Amino acid sequence: MGQTRLVAVLALLALPVQAAEQPLTVQIVPVTHSTDTRRLSLTGEIAARQMLMASFPASGRIVAMSVSRGDHVTAGTELARIDSVQQEQALRSAEAALVTAQATAAKARDDADRQDGLLEQGATTRSARDAAADTLRAAEAGVAQAQADLDRARKALADTVLTAPSEATVTDKMAEVGQVVGAAQPVLSLAIGDRYDAIFQVPEVLLTVLPPAPPQVMLFPVDRPDEAVAGTPRMISPLVDPHTGTVKVTVAMSSLPGGLRFGDAIVGTVEETDAPRVILPWSAITADAQGPAVWVVDPATHAVSLRRVQILRYETGRVVLSGGLEDGEEVVGLGSSLLYPGRIVRGEK
Repeated sequence: MGQTRLVAVLALLALPVQAAEQPLTVQIVPVTHSTDTRRLSLTGEIAARQMLMASFPASGRIVAMSVSRGDHVTAGTELARIDSVQQEQALRSAEAALVTAQATAAKARDDADRQDGLLEQGATTRSARDAAADTLRAAEAGVAQAQADLDRARKALADTVLTAPSEATVTDKMAEVGQVVGAAQPVLSLAIGDRYDAIFQVPEVLLTVLPPAPPQVMLFPVDRPDEAVAGTPRMISPLVDPHTGTVKVTVAMSSLPGGLRFGDAIVGTVEETDAPRVILPWSAITADAQGPAVWVVDPATHAVSLRRVQILRYETGRVVLSGGLEDGEEVVGLGSSLLYPGRIVRGEK
Protein backbone atom coordinates (compact mmCIF):
# COMPACT_ATOMS: atom_id res chain seq x y z
CA MET A 1 0.00 0.00 0.00
CA GLY A 2 2.77 2.40 0.89
CA GLN A 3 4.62 1.62 -2.32
CA THR A 4 1.48 2.27 -4.40
CA ARG A 5 0.99 5.66 -2.71
CA LEU A 6 4.61 6.61 -3.42
CA VAL A 7 4.20 5.77 -7.10
CA ALA A 8 1.02 7.91 -7.26
CA VAL A 9 2.77 10.90 -5.65
CA LEU A 10 5.69 10.64 -8.08
CA ALA A 11 3.24 10.49 -10.97
CA LEU A 12 1.51 13.68 -9.78
CA LEU A 13 4.83 15.50 -9.43
CA ALA A 14 5.76 14.55 -12.95
CA LEU A 15 2.59 15.99 -14.48
CA PRO A 16 3.68 19.71 -14.47
CA VAL A 17 6.99 18.77 -16.06
CA GLN A 18 5.26 16.86 -18.79
CA ALA A 19 2.73 19.69 -19.27
CA ALA A 20 5.53 22.24 -19.48
CA GLU A 21 7.04 20.34 -22.33
CA GLN A 22 3.92 20.79 -24.44
CA PRO A 23 4.38 23.40 -27.24
CA LEU A 24 3.39 26.86 -26.07
CA THR A 25 1.01 28.72 -28.37
CA VAL A 26 2.44 32.16 -29.20
CA GLN A 27 2.27 34.75 -31.93
CA ILE A 28 5.02 34.15 -34.45
CA VAL A 29 6.13 37.14 -36.54
CA PRO A 30 8.07 36.62 -39.78
CA VAL A 31 11.08 38.88 -40.23
CA THR A 32 11.06 41.04 -43.37
CA HIS A 33 12.78 44.28 -44.28
CA SER A 34 10.20 46.80 -45.47
CA THR A 35 10.26 50.46 -46.38
CA ASP A 36 8.98 52.62 -43.56
CA THR A 37 7.14 55.83 -44.38
CA ARG A 38 6.54 58.13 -41.45
CA ARG A 39 4.11 61.02 -41.42
CA LEU A 40 4.54 63.83 -38.90
CA SER A 41 1.82 66.49 -38.55
CA LEU A 42 1.69 69.62 -36.40
CA THR A 43 -0.62 72.61 -36.20
CA GLY A 44 0.95 76.04 -36.58
CA GLU A 45 0.00 79.63 -37.31
CA ILE A 46 0.17 81.75 -40.45
CA ALA A 47 2.42 84.81 -40.15
CA ALA A 48 3.70 87.48 -42.50
CA ARG A 49 7.28 87.35 -43.71
CA GLN A 50 7.71 91.09 -42.98
CA MET A 51 5.83 92.90 -40.22
CA LEU A 52 5.67 96.64 -39.55
CA MET A 53 4.36 98.38 -36.45
CA ALA A 54 2.95 101.65 -37.83
CA SER A 55 3.04 104.68 -35.54
CA PHE A 56 2.89 108.48 -35.63
CA PRO A 57 6.20 110.36 -35.22
CA ALA A 58 4.48 112.86 -32.90
CA SER A 59 1.98 112.54 -30.08
CA GLY A 60 -1.65 113.50 -30.50
CA ARG A 61 -5.29 112.44 -30.32
CA ILE A 62 -6.55 110.09 -33.02
CA VAL A 63 -9.41 111.71 -34.93
CA ALA A 64 -9.81 109.15 -37.74
CA MET A 65 -9.10 105.47 -38.30
CA SER A 66 -9.59 104.55 -41.94
CA VAL A 67 -8.85 100.80 -41.89
CA SER A 68 -9.84 97.67 -39.99
CA ARG A 69 -8.19 94.35 -39.30
CA GLY A 70 -7.86 92.31 -42.47
CA ASP A 71 -8.01 95.27 -44.89
CA HIS A 72 -5.62 95.20 -47.84
CA VAL A 73 -4.06 98.59 -48.66
CA THR A 74 -1.76 99.95 -51.33
CA ALA A 75 1.21 102.30 -50.97
CA GLY A 76 0.13 105.80 -49.86
CA THR A 77 -3.29 104.75 -48.54
CA GLU A 78 -4.37 106.75 -45.50
CA LEU A 79 -4.52 104.55 -42.43
CA ALA A 80 -5.20 106.94 -39.55
CA ARG A 81 -5.06 110.63 -38.64
CA ILE A 82 -4.39 112.61 -35.46
CA ASP A 83 -5.57 116.10 -34.49
CA SER A 84 -3.65 118.60 -36.66
CA VAL A 85 -4.85 122.00 -35.36
CA GLN A 86 -1.46 122.98 -33.96
CA GLN A 87 0.38 121.81 -37.07
CA GLU A 88 -1.96 123.75 -39.36
CA GLN A 89 -1.45 126.92 -37.31
CA ALA A 90 2.30 126.41 -37.39
CA LEU A 91 2.13 125.96 -41.16
CA ARG A 92 0.21 129.21 -41.67
CA SER A 93 2.66 131.04 -39.43
CA ALA A 94 5.62 129.61 -41.38
CA GLU A 95 4.02 130.62 -44.71
CA ALA A 96 3.52 134.18 -43.42
CA ALA A 97 7.11 134.30 -42.14
CA LEU A 98 8.40 133.21 -45.55
CA VAL A 99 6.39 135.91 -47.32
CA THR A 100 7.80 138.51 -44.91
CA ALA A 101 11.36 137.22 -45.36
CA GLN A 102 10.99 137.28 -49.15
CA ALA A 103 9.70 140.89 -49.05
CA THR A 104 12.59 141.92 -46.80
CA ALA A 105 15.04 140.24 -49.16
CA ALA A 106 13.50 141.97 -52.18
CA LYS A 107 13.86 145.39 -50.51
CA ALA A 108 17.45 144.58 -49.46
CA ARG A 109 18.25 143.53 -53.05
CA ASP A 110 16.87 146.82 -54.41
CA ASP A 111 18.89 148.79 -51.84
CA ALA A 112 22.07 146.85 -52.72
CA ASP A 113 21.53 147.44 -56.46
CA ARG A 114 20.96 151.16 -55.87
CA GLN A 115 24.10 151.43 -53.76
CA ASP A 116 26.09 149.70 -56.50
CA GLY A 117 24.84 152.25 -59.04
CA LEU A 118 25.54 155.22 -56.77
CA LEU A 119 29.04 153.93 -56.01
CA GLU A 120 29.79 153.74 -59.74
CA GLN A 121 28.67 157.38 -60.07
CA GLY A 122 30.67 158.39 -56.99
CA ALA A 123 27.47 159.48 -55.19
CA THR A 124 27.88 157.17 -52.18
CA THR A 125 30.61 155.64 -50.08
CA ARG A 126 32.03 152.17 -50.28
CA SER A 127 31.05 151.51 -46.65
CA ALA A 128 27.43 152.31 -47.44
CA ARG A 129 27.54 149.92 -50.40
CA ASP A 130 29.10 147.18 -48.19
CA ALA A 131 26.46 147.72 -45.51
CA ALA A 132 23.71 147.29 -48.11
CA ALA A 133 25.38 144.06 -49.35
CA ASP A 134 25.57 142.75 -45.77
CA THR A 135 21.88 143.54 -45.30
CA LEU A 136 21.07 141.65 -48.50
CA ARG A 137 23.00 138.56 -47.41
CA ALA A 138 21.23 138.59 -44.03
CA ALA A 139 17.87 138.94 -45.75
CA GLU A 140 18.64 136.02 -48.10
CA ALA A 141 19.68 133.93 -45.08
CA GLY A 142 16.36 134.86 -43.47
CA VAL A 143 14.55 133.60 -46.58
CA ALA A 144 16.45 130.29 -46.39
CA GLN A 145 15.62 129.94 -42.69
CA ALA A 146 11.95 130.76 -43.32
CA GLN A 147 11.84 128.19 -46.14
CA ALA A 148 13.35 125.56 -43.84
CA ASP A 149 10.79 126.40 -41.15
CA LEU A 150 8.03 126.07 -43.74
CA ASP A 151 9.35 122.68 -44.85
CA ARG A 152 9.38 121.47 -41.24
CA ALA A 153 5.86 122.74 -40.71
CA ARG A 154 4.67 120.94 -43.83
CA LYS A 155 6.41 117.76 -42.68
CA ALA A 156 4.84 118.07 -39.22
CA LEU A 157 1.40 118.47 -40.81
CA ALA A 158 2.02 115.49 -43.10
CA ASP A 159 3.08 113.43 -40.08
CA THR A 160 -0.43 113.80 -38.64
CA VAL A 161 -1.59 111.42 -41.37
CA LEU A 162 -0.42 107.81 -41.17
CA THR A 163 -0.08 106.21 -44.62
CA ALA A 164 0.88 102.75 -45.84
CA PRO A 165 4.55 102.60 -46.93
CA SER A 166 3.79 99.88 -49.48
CA GLU A 167 1.24 97.24 -50.34
CA ALA A 168 0.23 95.62 -47.04
CA THR A 169 -2.48 93.92 -45.01
CA VAL A 170 -3.70 95.26 -41.68
CA THR A 171 -3.24 92.48 -39.12
CA ASP A 172 -4.12 94.29 -35.90
CA LYS A 173 -5.30 97.60 -34.43
CA MET A 174 -3.71 98.82 -31.20
CA ALA A 175 -5.57 102.16 -30.88
CA GLU A 176 -9.02 103.60 -31.48
CA VAL A 177 -10.49 106.97 -32.44
CA GLY A 178 -10.31 109.45 -29.55
CA GLN A 179 -7.30 107.82 -27.94
CA VAL A 180 -4.21 109.94 -27.24
CA VAL A 181 -1.08 108.22 -28.47
CA GLY A 182 2.55 109.08 -27.88
CA ALA A 183 5.29 109.50 -30.43
CA ALA A 184 6.30 106.13 -31.93
CA GLN A 185 3.52 104.32 -30.05
CA PRO A 186 2.28 101.43 -32.26
CA VAL A 187 -1.14 102.09 -33.72
CA LEU A 188 -1.48 99.45 -36.44
CA SER A 189 0.27 96.20 -37.27
CA LEU A 190 0.92 95.72 -40.99
CA ALA A 191 1.98 92.66 -42.96
CA ILE A 192 4.13 93.96 -45.78
CA GLY A 193 3.94 92.35 -49.22
CA ASP A 194 2.44 88.99 -50.12
CA ARG A 195 5.00 86.54 -48.71
CA TYR A 196 3.78 84.26 -45.95
CA ASP A 197 5.28 81.92 -43.36
CA ALA A 198 3.85 79.16 -41.22
CA ILE A 199 5.21 79.13 -37.67
CA PHE A 200 5.40 75.83 -35.78
CA GLN A 201 6.52 74.97 -32.26
CA VAL A 202 8.19 71.60 -32.88
CA PRO A 203 9.10 69.23 -30.02
CA GLU A 204 12.88 69.05 -29.85
CA VAL A 205 12.93 65.25 -30.15
CA LEU A 206 11.23 65.38 -33.58
CA LEU A 207 14.08 67.43 -35.02
CA THR A 208 16.45 64.54 -34.32
CA VAL A 209 14.52 62.15 -36.60
CA LEU A 210 14.10 64.47 -39.58
CA PRO A 211 16.40 64.08 -42.60
CA PRO A 212 19.46 66.37 -42.81
CA ALA A 213 18.15 68.04 -45.99
CA PRO A 214 15.14 70.36 -45.49
CA PRO A 215 12.04 68.28 -46.29
CA GLN A 216 9.04 69.55 -48.22
CA VAL A 217 6.17 70.47 -45.92
CA MET A 218 2.59 70.19 -47.13
CA LEU A 219 0.43 72.90 -45.58
CA PHE A 220 -3.37 72.88 -45.51
CA PRO A 221 -6.29 74.36 -43.53
CA VAL A 222 -7.41 72.38 -40.50
CA ASP A 223 -10.80 71.61 -42.06
CA ARG A 224 -9.67 71.25 -45.71
CA PRO A 225 -6.81 68.74 -46.02
CA ASP A 226 -7.34 68.49 -49.78
CA GLU A 227 -6.30 72.14 -50.33
CA ALA A 228 -2.60 71.75 -49.59
CA VAL A 229 0.22 74.05 -50.68
CA ALA A 230 3.94 73.30 -50.57
CA GLY A 231 6.31 74.88 -48.07
CA THR A 232 10.01 74.72 -47.27
CA PRO A 233 11.63 75.23 -43.85
CA ARG A 234 13.65 78.45 -44.02
CA MET A 235 14.63 79.01 -40.40
CA ILE A 236 15.01 76.83 -37.28
CA SER A 237 15.55 78.62 -34.01
CA PRO A 238 18.79 77.66 -32.24
CA LEU A 239 17.04 77.99 -28.87
CA VAL A 240 14.73 75.57 -27.10
CA ASP A 241 11.80 77.02 -25.17
CA PRO A 242 12.59 76.07 -21.55
CA HIS A 243 8.89 75.91 -20.63
CA THR A 244 7.55 73.79 -23.50
CA GLY A 245 10.67 72.01 -24.77
CA THR A 246 9.86 73.09 -28.32
CA VAL A 247 11.82 74.78 -31.09
CA LYS A 248 10.38 77.50 -33.34
CA VAL A 249 10.44 76.41 -36.99
CA THR A 250 9.54 78.86 -39.77
CA VAL A 251 8.24 77.37 -43.02
CA ALA A 252 8.07 79.54 -46.14
CA MET A 253 4.74 79.15 -47.96
CA SER A 254 4.48 79.19 -51.74
CA SER A 255 0.98 80.67 -51.53
CA LEU A 256 -1.87 81.16 -49.08
CA PRO A 257 -4.78 78.68 -49.16
CA GLY A 258 -8.11 80.30 -49.93
CA GLY A 259 -10.06 81.66 -46.99
CA LEU A 260 -7.06 81.92 -44.68
CA ARG A 261 -5.40 85.05 -43.35
CA PHE A 262 -2.70 86.02 -40.91
CA GLY A 263 -3.07 84.44 -37.50
CA ASP A 264 -5.18 81.49 -38.70
CA ALA A 265 -4.26 77.91 -37.84
CA ILE A 266 -2.66 75.70 -40.48
CA VAL A 267 -1.53 72.06 -40.43
CA GLY A 268 1.93 71.12 -41.64
CA THR A 269 2.76 67.53 -42.65
CA VAL A 270 6.14 65.99 -43.43
CA GLU A 271 6.53 62.53 -44.92
CA GLU A 272 9.84 60.69 -44.64
CA THR A 273 10.71 57.35 -46.22
CA ASP A 274 13.38 55.33 -44.44
CA ALA A 275 15.66 52.65 -45.85
CA PRO A 276 14.17 49.14 -45.52
CA ARG A 277 14.05 48.15 -41.85
CA VAL A 278 12.74 45.31 -39.69
CA ILE A 279 9.63 46.47 -37.84
CA LEU A 280 8.31 44.36 -34.94
CA PRO A 281 5.40 44.74 -32.54
CA TRP A 282 6.38 46.15 -29.17
CA SER A 283 5.46 42.84 -27.50
CA ALA A 284 8.33 41.06 -29.29
CA ILE A 285 11.02 43.01 -27.46
CA THR A 286 12.58 41.57 -24.32
CA ALA A 287 16.09 41.97 -22.89
CA ASP A 288 19.08 40.14 -21.55
CA ALA A 289 21.95 41.39 -19.42
CA GLN A 290 23.52 43.22 -22.38
CA GLY A 291 20.44 44.96 -23.78
CA PRO A 292 17.37 44.52 -26.04
CA ALA A 293 16.73 41.07 -27.48
CA VAL A 294 14.06 38.94 -29.16
CA TRP A 295 13.13 35.25 -29.09
CA VAL A 296 14.05 33.62 -32.41
CA VAL A 297 12.22 30.41 -33.41
CA ASP A 298 14.24 27.55 -34.88
CA PRO A 299 12.27 26.43 -37.96
CA ALA A 300 13.36 22.78 -37.55
CA THR A 301 12.81 22.19 -33.83
CA HIS A 302 10.46 25.10 -33.01
CA ALA A 303 12.68 25.83 -30.01
CA VAL A 304 13.37 29.45 -29.14
CA SER A 305 16.65 31.17 -28.40
CA LEU A 306 17.42 34.69 -27.24
CA ARG A 307 19.20 37.01 -29.67
CA ARG A 308 20.50 40.55 -29.21
CA VAL A 309 19.08 43.21 -31.59
CA GLN A 310 19.85 46.85 -32.28
CA ILE A 311 16.93 49.26 -31.95
CA LEU A 312 16.73 52.35 -34.16
CA ARG A 313 13.70 53.90 -32.49
CA TYR A 314 10.55 53.16 -30.52
CA GLU A 315 7.18 54.17 -31.96
CA THR A 316 3.60 53.78 -30.83
CA GLY A 317 2.83 50.04 -30.86
CA ARG A 318 5.98 49.01 -32.70
CA VAL A 319 9.78 49.00 -32.65
CA VAL A 320 12.07 49.72 -35.62
CA LEU A 321 15.33 47.74 -35.65
CA SER A 322 18.63 48.74 -37.17
CA GLY A 323 20.19 45.26 -37.03
CA GLY A 324 20.24 41.80 -35.51
CA LEU A 325 17.77 39.88 -37.71
CA GLU A 326 17.67 38.58 -41.27
CA ASP A 327 14.81 38.15 -43.70
CA GLY A 328 13.07 34.77 -43.43
CA GLU A 329 13.65 34.32 -39.72
CA GLU A 330 10.78 34.12 -37.25
CA VAL A 331 10.46 35.75 -33.85
CA VAL A 332 7.89 35.53 -31.09
CA GLY A 333 5.46 38.43 -30.72
CA LEU A 334 2.77 37.96 -28.09
CA GLY A 335 3.84 35.44 -25.49
CA SER A 336 7.53 36.31 -25.36
CA SER A 337 7.33 36.97 -21.62
CA LEU A 338 6.57 33.25 -20.98
CA LEU A 339 9.64 31.86 -22.74
CA TYR A 340 13.03 30.51 -21.78
CA PRO A 341 15.87 29.15 -23.95
CA GLY A 342 14.91 25.89 -25.64
CA ARG A 343 11.17 26.27 -25.06
CA ILE A 344 9.09 24.65 -27.79
CA VAL A 345 6.49 26.93 -29.34
CA ARG A 346 3.86 26.82 -32.03
CA GLY A 347 2.13 29.62 -33.89
CA GLU A 348 -1.40 30.55 -32.92
CA LYS A 349 -4.09 29.69 -35.40
